[in-house]
Amino acid sequence: MIYAVNVAVSLKAGMLNPEASTIERSLALLGYEVKDTKTKEEISFVMDDESEEAVRAKVDDMCQKLLCNPIIHDYEITISKE
Repeated sequence: MIYAVNVAVSLKAGMLNPEASTIERSLALLGYEVKDTKTKEEISFVMDDESEEAVRAKVDDMCQKLLCNPIIHDYEITISKE
């Protein structure tokens, strides 16, 4: 079975986010006042496996080993059948 996978990676609460700070400052220079800006990285791919549970287990392992740093990042896995 083919599954579409999306992994959303974001910084954990309390972690400094220089990218978000830069966005807020730049928007302020353009006259837009925003607060609590957050950034998120989306990683999408397709996997072929026997079940959604098997895919989820493999993607969770990928996140722990490569796609994010579990010490500073949170991640959310979304899986759907193709």
